[in-house]
Amino acid sequence: MADRDIDAVGLLCPLPVLKARKALLEMPVGAVLRLVASDPAAVIDVPHFCAEAGHEFLSLDDTGDVQTYLIKRG
Repeated sequence: MADRDIDAVGLLCPLPVLKARKALLEMPVGAVLRLVASDPAAVIDVPHFCAEAGHEFLSLDDTGDVQTYLIKRG
């Protein structure tokens, strides 16, 4: 269950990651963000961002047109 949702469908790199970054900064440590994106590059960018920023990449659900990412604030 996510504590916050971000809809980044239709946005291209780097906007999905930037929106996730901004949202995570406003969330307490341990909170979970659900990011929904359609940018094909996000499959690479989101896990990389998590590793670099110290957040935990929980999961990726790829339904074809959109991907849903769960990220735990580190």
